[in-house]
Amino acid sequence: MEENILSALPGVLLPWYRENRRELPWRRDREPYHVWLSEIMLQQTRVEAVKGYYTRFLEALPTIEDLANCDDDTLHKLWEGLGYYSRVRNLKKAANQIMKRHGGRFPDTYEEVRALSGIGDYTAGAICSICFDYPTPAVDGNVLRVISRLTEDATPIDLPARKKEVSQLLAAVYPAEAGDFTQALMELGATLCGPNWKPRCQECPCAQFCGGAIHGAAEQFPVKLPKKGKKEEDRTVFILSCDGKYALQKRPNKGLLAGLWQFPNVSGKLDTPKALAAVEELGLRPRDILRIVERKHIFTHIRWEMRGIYLEVAECAGDFTWMTAEEIEASAALPTAFRQFWEETDHV
Repeated sequence: MEENILSALPGVLLPWYRENRRELPWRRDREPYHVWLSEIMLQQTRVEAVKGYYTRFLEALPTIEDLANCDDDTLHKLWEGLGYYSRVRNLKKAANQIMKRHGGRFPDTYEEVRALSGIGDYTAGAICSICFDYPTPAVDGNVLRVISRLTEDATPIDLPARKKEVSQLLAAVYPAEAGDFTQALMELGATLCGPNWKPRCQECPCAQFCGGAIHGAAEQFPVKLPKKGKKEEDRTVFILSCDGKYALQKRPNKGLLAGLWQFPNVSGKLDTPKALAAVEELGLRPRDILRIVERKHIFTHIRWEMRGIYLEVAECAGDFTWMTAEEIEASAALPTAFRQFWEETDHV
């Protein structure tokens, strides 16, 4: 049954895609570096948000060699705001692998692409189909949602076995225009058959053979496993200022937000007396508490409940790097968890 439904997809999706596809910067060519970069950026991030990052990144690093030679601070600054900084570090690592293993030329076999750092089945499938027209499906949440609605399959889509099964089923029906077919599936899942609104079945080219549309049950799919609760942590963040400069420090090179800049912070939500004592323990002399704000940040597995304390100190001392607002904006990549406090300082 699934095979019959999926075999009908190329015939309706290809003409629909060519007529209705969005004009996006990374669709202007099939250069593997460009497709690879866009796919990594688009993970967990909206298309509209990625457009500016994509253009800015390629202006700064137009070639794989440029990416391989980029220093980490510059790289993190180009990625600032996208989150998941391990992805951009893997981009650079893979760029170095391409330079060493392939003489700077992006590999053109699925096995070689899949072997690059940070590239999994989905990204390898996307690159190889879009750039080389190989029948290698790129199965992500969008595609799984579309297939679940088409086939009314209630198997949880977050089961690895289901993802593998859908990949195999799609590979069997891939047309010669593999790149367009991959992007057509992505486009359908991102526009008409999206995750957070009522599916627009009346506009969908697949409505005539989609089980979910025919039975009015599309919104019941996909099915997911119950979410696990996130671990919660309280943190106090110090936004320390002195003579127009702010205290920053680098996070460790391993672990959460590895190697990025942060404001000094400690575990727990400290009250005013304890906060002042903590600042003194950092080797500083606090003057005035300017204000206190409460914020939160949600990571994949952890939720931070954060208290930001804006504090003026007597001198630029302690084991910190003191930067002006201009220096921070130019060169210090602040992850979103800390940047939300920076955006509320007087420099804005």
